[in-house]
Amino acid sequence: QVQLVESGGGSVQAGGSLRLSCTASGGTFSSYAMGWIRRAPGKEREFVAAISWSGINTYYTDSVKGRFTVSRDNARDMVWLQMNDLKPEDTAVYYCASAPVGPIATTVDEYDHWGQGTQVTVSS
Repeated sequence: QVQLVESGGGSVQAGGSLRLSCTASGGTFSSYAMGWIRRAPGKEREFVAAISWSGINTYYTDSVKGRFTVSRDNARDMVWLQMNDLKPEDTAVYYCASAPVGPIATTVDEYDHWGQGTQVTVSS
């Protein structure tokens, strides 16, 4: 059973950047579609970005296109989310998640294992 641990959250001003990391253990990492999901205060979980098994295919929600980049390294069992030009509306707890389906999962409900989350706060 895969376990996921995120790191890299923090507080930045609008326009700043953060890089979130997620380390996986257990299971076969290269067989999982991976993604990032966030939950803002008082809101439902929101899909942010996904990456396919091989890392070749990526998918983003419209609000982060051109600003966020998801990547993975199957040799290191890691996935990252580079976030640039951050906006106050990006403030949320960000979760790394894995999906048993593939090659890519683009909805929240497809993910069945989650990390503990890391807080990202963007001030204006």
